Amino acid sequence: MYAVGLLSRFLHCCNKKHLQAAKRVLRYVKGTLSYGLRYSKEGNLKLVGYTDSDWAGSIDDMKSTSGYAFNLGSAMFCWSSKKQSLVAQSTAEAEYVAAASAVNQAIWLRKILADLKVHQKEATEIFCDNQSSVAIAKNPVFHGRTKHFSIKLHVVREMEQAQEVKLIHCNSEDQLADILTKALNVTSSNKLSQALSRAIAASNISIIILSLDYASSKSCLAELSDIMDYKRTQGHTVLPIFYHVDPSHVRNLGGSFKTSFDDHESKRLRQVQRWKAAFVEVGKLKGWHIEGGKFDCKSRHVYEELVGIGYQKDAISRLIEQEGSRVIGLWGMGGIGKTTLADAVYKEMSPNFESCWFLQNVSEKIKKQGKESLRNDLLSKLLNEKDIRIDTPLIGYPYQERLNNKKVLVVLDDVSHQDQITIMGVRHFGDGSKIIVTSRDRKVLENGEADQIYELFSTCAFKQSNPDADFRDLSIRFVEYTQYNPLALKVLGSQLYKRSREYWKSEMDKLKEYGQPEISNILKRSFDGLDEQEKNIFLDIAIFLKGELKENVEKILSSCYNGAKSSIRNLIDNLLDEIPRCISMHDMLELMGKDIVHQESRAPGMRSRLWNPNEVKQVLKNNKGTEFIEGIKLDMSQIDKLRLCSSVFENMFNLKYIHFYFPPFIGKQRKKKLHVDQVGDVSLPDELRLLYWEYYPFRSLSSSFDPKNLVVLKLPHGDMEQLWNEDDHQDLINLRKIVLSNCKNLKKIPNLLGAINLEILCFNGCNSLVELPGFSDLASLKTLQLHGCYNLTKFPELPNDVSFLDLAETGIEEVPDSIEHIAGLETLLLAKSKINNVSCNISKLECLRYLDFSHCLVAEFPEILRRPELERAEGATYAFSLSLDFPLPDWRKVPIVHVPPKILKFKSLEYLKMDHCESLKLLSELPPYLRYLDAHGCKSLEKVSFTDRNQDQYELYSFYGKDEFFMIFSDCFSLNQVSIKNIEANAMQKIESLVKKWRCKYDYGPKSLFCCFPGSEISASKFEYQRMNSSLKLQITPNEFSGSRFLSFAICLVVDLKYCHKYNKDLRCICEYQLTAFDGCYEKFECEWGYKLDFELHRKYMGDHVLILFSDKMIKKDDDYVEASFEFYINKCYYKGDAEVDDIKVKKCGVHVYYVAENNKGPISPYTMQM
Repeated sequence: MYAVGLLSRFLHCCNKKHLQAAKRVLRYVKGTLSYGLRYSKEGNLKLVGYTDSDWAGSIDDMKSTSGYAFNLGSAMFCWSSKKQSLVAQSTAEAEYVAAASAVNQAIWLRKILADLKVHQKEATEIFCDNQSSVAIAKNPVFHGRTKHFSIKLHVVREMEQAQEVKLIHCNSEDQLADILTKALNVTSSNKLSQALSRAIAASNISIIILSLDYASSKSCLAELSDIMDYKRTQGHTVLPIFYHVDPSHVRNLGGSFKTSFDDHESKRLRQVQRWKAAFVEVGKLKGWHIEGGKFDCKSRHVYEELVGIGYQKDAISRLIEQEGSRVIGLWGMGGIGKTTLADAVYKEMSPNFESCWFLQNVSEKIKKQGKESLRNDLLSKLLNEKDIRIDTPLIGYPYQERLNNKKVLVVLDDVSHQDQITIMGVRHFGDGSKIIVTSRDRKVLENGEADQIYELFSTCAFKQSNPDADFRDLSIRFVEYTQYNPLALKVLGSQLYKRSREYWKSEMDKLKEYGQPEISNILKRSFDGLDEQEKNIFLDIAIFLKGELKENVEKILSSCYNGAKSSIRNLIDNLLDEIPRCISMHDMLELMGKDIVHQESRAPGMRSRLWNPNEVKQVLKNNKGTEFIEGIKLDMSQIDKLRLCSSVFENMFNLKYIHFYFPPFIGKQRKKKLHVDQVGDVSLPDELRLLYWEYYPFRSLSSSFDPKNLVVLKLPHGDMEQLWNEDDHQDLINLRKIVLSNCKNLKKIPNLLGAINLEILCFNGCNSLVELPGFSDLASLKTLQLHGCYNLTKFPELPNDVSFLDLAETGIEEVPDSIEHIAGLETLLLAKSKINNVSCNISKLECLRYLDFSHCLVAEFPEILRRPELERAEGATYAFSLSLDFPLPDWRKVPIVHVPPKILKFKSLEYLKMDHCESLKLLSELPPYLRYLDAHGCKSLEKVSFTDRNQDQYELYSFYGKDEFFMIFSDCFSLNQVSIKNIEANAMQKIESLVKKWRCKYDYGPKSLFCCFPGSEISASKFEYQRMNSSLKLQITPNEFSGSRFLSFAICLVVDLKYCHKYNKDLRCICEYQLTAFDGCYEKFECEWGYKLDFELHRKYMGDHVLILFSDKMIKKDDDYVEASFEFYINKCYYKGDAEVDDIKVKKCGVHVYYVAENNKGPISPYTMQM
């Protein structure tokens, strides 16, 4: 009130200072909108007043300000602040003038209250902190020193004598009216400062908003200094927000801050140097730079026990805002937070609808009261009509008509059948209505015609959102353990509340071992609804098959259970997660499954499945296995050496799974842990489906073992010399995969004629292997891996349908003529092998896509791929990859000057690797849509050109669902300018095609381009917006299309890569960009490109290079944006030295904008691209 009254005096002569002060007042008002006065019901409605005045507060005319405030009952209800009309000659006169105004107001208020039957029986007390004024009011004799007072002021003395009012002296600290007459006094200010200092010391994080006038405030600088002291001494987190200020001005004390600090220094304040140091320090911290935009003023509900719900809630809100979405489904397992999330969205969105209702536990309520009754309750709520009774499944026309005119929001929680959605009459709701449905069964949502199904994986709730510092590390571990499951966090939070740190540690150890029974019991409700076979499959996946490829899981389980595929599909719909191509589940469900098995018996040998290292060790060591055990999983890094007897598995004749393994990246601990008492083999049960045993300690599989049921055999690093005797005829009808990698003693592979369904054979690293049996009868074989079998000299006999053949680092010297019979071969790897002769029949392999001759000394390169149909553009559905790079010591032996034209003539060439071919001079007529081209270090390369091709044909072409291009010409400093332009043009052609393909929605795979070549200039014709250094701003051209459009950005950078060889991992190019709308609102985005450096060749990039970059993450819908700003930088990973140095600089940057019409017929760009 005081600030507003003070500013209002300058309406006729306001200047910039007054405007700045007004903005601060408005910001204060905006920030305190939720503040208010609370009026409670009280029996005693006594009128009490306060009066106060400053003296000569107006520096223009030396007049004083009067103020009064009156309370009635519980809170203030009447107040005033007004400049006095005459100059007061003393403080007593100014206070007396103010008292007169208060007395007049009190008399008027007493009369108004009397009319309202609220009589004031006693004199109204008015408190004043000036003793002279009180004395004048009580003295009936006119004093000589008051004779100049206006006669009308003596109403105070008259009303005092009439006992209508009573002027009472009070201390200045108790004077409430002083907030209306003067700024905050020193005493109150000191109290607030002390309270704020205590709050800073008690908190963990401080957010500092640095505005233009921040440094002019001594109190702000003092608080900032305290905060930075806590940062240095106690690890206090500081997050600065640079609000309309340049961060460089903060750290350099420049701009308006220089003026403020000069002013402080002129007053010789002792704290100035401390303030300066703190100010500079905060300017060096990473924070937010706000240059425009609006604050979000929407009402937001606070969910005290929810952490991390914002992202999920925003995702659902975006679905609701889509015009085509009417029914939104939330699908997930029980306890994962569907109801909590739906409630958060409901409370956020409900103000936007005419009628709303959140119907919880639909399935349970229908069981209790019936479908029609619950539907009637819903209609009563939405139509605001009591006792609606419709006994039929259909809603009558009158009610349909009323619903059609209503825009409603309805949440149907925990729906178990699609009819429960239909009977609620959702199809009759009016335009713009939204229905949110939660269910554990995806089929319910699909059959219930949900327009959008949002798969809910995890939100997070925790009892204590800001734990004590001593418990912060354990809190993080508990949250990670639950994977943000809100049910689990609520249960655990209640259990851990007010417990000691030692108890927390003990509980964490117990959870890792056995899970949490209460959580498991709640989650078990979903498990109890499964049939017996589904329960067994669930437990098998939880303990043995979680994370495996779906295809492999189906094959293994189909050998155990009839109709397993159908059961797996049902589990995916209700409990399991189907991550691309894999079967997984929430960790809490895995623990629930383990808890179910653990409750089968107190004796580990009597349970169906074992996984605990100590319990497995106990059973194996003491030979306690029984027929109840169906599977054993053992992490061998968790046990010491253990000796096994050959009969250890004899009593486990129902055993289906053996999985003895080391975790990935275990390092030096990966060594043999299981040993045998005597040389020989171990008796294995015939029911085995999965035998996975790292460091298998026996010389062979048991002669008594019948592998008729075996699906997967994996014995990496094993001691076996052979699998079984050559004379033993084995029934291998179910066998799908054999992996014997790094079995150094393996000398022979047995006859596998019976394995008609075998798909994968892997013998990588078996360097004692000298011969192979014939594999030509294995009709299902798709993959054969012999990488590192350097004693193999003969090309294997293979069936026609093998698609992947790895012969890298073998002793094989020749690719024979019989290669033509492997008609299905797609990938052939011969890198670092002894190959010196390749049959020309390789050109007859119509399916061949990837051919690797890296580090091979081929005397004469084969005439590859003469098929004329693939040399035409129509062959775009095929791809071909070729690797021809040579090791540095050998490139002079085979000096390649140019690539054979018939290779490059192949329009479907997809991969070409020729780095360090230092004699290479020419790459001409390259296919325009080559996906991977690596010519790094081709120092003699002068000319590069590409063939023309119809872009529309490319849009129909996709390679494994990906559209990612790499074009590497680093260190090719002999390239002429024409070649540089050709590379630039081809890169832009690829980007344009990617944008068109994205718009047409032919597929949803990632789309990106990374192109690198020497240079220090950015093409002005290709990138119309350019600027030195690493940032730029550009103006968005207004939308001239009839419909909506998208913005797509192509990036060009000039970077100094001369120190790139110091880094032994990826280089990441990062673009942070901001799109600003016409109303000042903005959005921020980030995009990243990674390029992996070659470890073996230690690439050195000499000097400046140009990078052309694109990603589908740089495509955004145009929400009336008018400006785009970009910041680019190179982020280094894993610096080799002890310290990381900023020596990769972005010297120049450029941007090209594609304006993409949303409909397929619109143009891509209005001026730079000709379609």
